[in-house]
Amino acid sequence: MTTFRWHGGRLSVNFTATLGMRWGPVVERLREPADLARWFRDADMTGELVEVSAADLAEARDLREALYALFVGMSTDVSLVNRWLANPVPSGTLEVVSGKLTRLPPDTDARGLLGLVARDGADLLTGPWAHRIHECERPDCSLLFVDESRAGARRWCSMETCGARSKMARYRAAQPGT
Repeated sequence: MTTFRWHGGRLSVNFTATLGMRWGPVVERLREPADLARWFRDADMTGELVEVSAADLAEARDLREALYALFVGMSTDVSLVNRWLANPVPSGTLEVVSGKLTRLPPDTDARGLLGLVARDGADLLTGPWAHRIHECERPDCSLLFVDESRAGARRWCSMETCGARSKMARYRAAQPGT
């Protein structure tokens, strides 16, 4: 079963992480429609698995790549994202669950959920955090993240994985006889 990465800090950035190792042997995390359905659920966009067609999966991959290109400045072509933004926005509902106010995810289909991903990407690209979208500095990682650190000096998608590996590699390289 595919393992998703959730280090991006935003829905749309996490969505771009469904393709990993962009500069090496590519890791496609959305291999089949069921993977996209699981990603929606695991991203807390829906409470249950939604039906996803092969066409939905193809469109999701296209949206992912359009967002990635915009995030890293490889493209200024906003036409594909704009097509998704033209769709109506599904919204969740508020309910009281166990005495607490809770927002329930929207009751929508895969296309509606992809529209929410596109909207999040557009909001990020036009908001105050746009300049804080970075690519992980680990050479064998291409994941993006929004640097929300106070100093704006975050270097890795995850300190627990890429950060720790980079620090260990630097330590080993500094050891005599290596």
